Amino acid sequence: MVQETSTDLVRINARKTDVFDIFNCRYYVGSNPYLDTGALVFDFAVVENRKPLPIEDYITRVGDRYPHLREQNYESYAHLFAQTVSEVGKLDMNLHFHRWSVKPYSKYTKIAVQALHERTIRSVVYLVWDWFEAINQDDDFFWDDQLVTLQNRFRQSVYGGPTVYALLRTAYEKGIPTFYLWDEGLMQYGWGKKHIRGVATTFNCDSHIDSDFTTRKDDCKAFLHTLGFPVPQGEIVYSQKEARQVAKDIGYPVAVKPVVGHKGIGVTADIKDVDELEVAYDRALEAIPENEPARIIVEKSIKGKDFRLLCVNGRFVAATERHPASVVGDGDSTIWELIQKENRKAARLDTPTSPMSKIIVDDAMEHYLEEQRLSLKTVLDKGETVHLRKVANLSAGGMSINATHTIHDDNIILAQDIAQYFRLTCLGIDVIAEDLSESWKVGNFAIIEINAAPGVMMHLNPAVGESVDVPSHILETFFESGLDARIPIMTFNKISVQELQTTIDHILLQHPEWTIGAVCRDAVFVNRSQKVLRDDYNSNIQSLLRHPKLDLLIAEYPEDTLEEDGMFYQGSNLVVLDNPSETEMMLARDVFDGSTVVIKKEKDVSIRRKGLIEDYTLGEDEPFTRVYLKEIGSIL
Repeated sequence: MVQETSTDLVRINARKTDVFDIFNCRYYVGSNPYLDTGALVFDFAVVENRKPLPIEDYITRVGDRYPHLREQNYESYAHLFAQTVSEVGKLDMNLHFHRWSVKPYSKYTKIAVQALHERTIRSVVYLVWDWFEAINQDDDFFWDDQLVTLQNRFRQSVYGGPTVYALLRTAYEKGIPTFYLWDEGLMQYGWGKKHIRGVATTFNCDSHIDSDFTTRKDDCKAFLHTLGFPVPQGEIVYSQKEARQVAKDIGYPVAVKPVVGHKGIGVTADIKDVDELEVAYDRALEAIPENEPARIIVEKSIKGKDFRLLCVNGRFVAATERHPASVVGDGDSTIWELIQKENRKAARLDTPTSPMSKIIVDDAMEHYLEEQRLSLKTVLDKGETVHLRKVANLSAGGMSINATHTIHDDNIILAQDIAQYFRLTCLGIDVIAEDLSESWKVGNFAIIEINAAPGVMMHLNPAVGESVDVPSHILETFFESGLDARIPIMTFNKISVQELQTTIDHILLQHPEWTIGAVCRDAVFVNRSQKVLRDDYNSNIQSLLRHPKLDLLIAEYPEDTLEEDGMFYQGSNLVVLDNPSETEMMLARDVFDGSTVVIKKEKDVSIRRKGLIEDYTLGEDEPFTRVYLKEIGSIL
């Protein structure tokens, strides 16, 4: 929906033919007066002198795409619009956004919809607006292209990677606070001294030396061999001539891969002759980053199936069998057409929650088809299955099958023994085996490589088999529950610099070893040391919660800040309100079980804690400070 400027107070962003108007959009990263989570908040109105269709007409059309919305009753057009935005906001990816609120005023309604990525949710709102206006005009509305654009927008955001999103969603469900550190390019889980930071499944507590070591496939392979673990015979080469000699010495079939690489890029398995070897060598060479030396591994190709064994915190948690991308003939379609049909399946949406990626057509695929005397133009017989790659690369369209419950105990012990040598939260071990249910000691078994930043979706959402909740295993390594990820927080609606310093001193008398962060509209402190106060109020809060030694946070959130920026965090252990406005009462809304809320109105004070309420009146010269300082002990 293209916005247009208008001097007509009745029509703000609406076009001349529009029945509905959307205006005053504001994105809140965290808790706000309308929802206790990140949200887009906007005003919704029916344009004066324009008459919408009966609400049943919109419900019918919306219900054609989302049948479950047809079964509900709606108090107003705004309620229908809000719930439709919430549903579209899931982007047909089953995203976890489901909360919304509607607050009517005399001439408009304020709608809040849960959100994570501002650009995406804004686009969703305008898409739904266009949809409703198309219903008004009885026009066709073409969903597919617009939805794909929104899906791509979310996927390209910092939250849209499959592993990142899976961890974020699990953290949300467990009540573990999360936020993105834009300057560092890291996701933070937890607050203050309780927090961890990381990228996908690599965290700040991991050894960067060990992580780097896993990318040096030659050294890592030699290390595993030294420990007595099964690895395939092979050597590093620097030219095609050396590659041919090594392949001749160890015997075909061989596998070729770059020393430095990931996601199976540049890897070719089951090479049977010199011609295939030269093509594979060039492919591996192309996959090496420009700043890395041209080192290629040529090793014995082991016959068997491809498996990923995953260890978290040194313990085995999941095993997945990985099949190369394939298609099944129907007697009429070419391989190219079969790939296109396969890529249109819902399971291959290639979103942060889909079990399979789209099948990628590239030179490696075409070369492998040529080896099978096929091409993209070949028509397959009905029921005929053709594998499109030698390597089971999931990012290129391979299929994952849960194998966790089939693995032999000896193979579990092997995986855990390997993981014990690395100071890494997550370790993926890629192996080739005929059957994972047979011990590595007696079967055809080889460790191909290990990975320091393994993805989780192949285990969490396999194409075949039950899910293994790997994100929970990862986060529970750091936090037994959401409460373990939080430090105590005290929130005020108004507090002066002098009162803030008095509060800090009062706490330090009881806990002199603590590090306390405090912020009000006039100052920022770490203990008694004053720090730089930035104009963006919530950035001050984020910096304090990012502090790796912070034991407690004290923050002021007055009405204007709550309306303009919302809160950076959600939930407080102690809330102190001094003659609060209606907006500031949201601070009492966002508390934990067992929290204390102190509210003063004129001289009357109410203290609420664990379902009990205590009311009394301040004495003539009794300061309010005395009341809330006494209550601090209940949360420390």
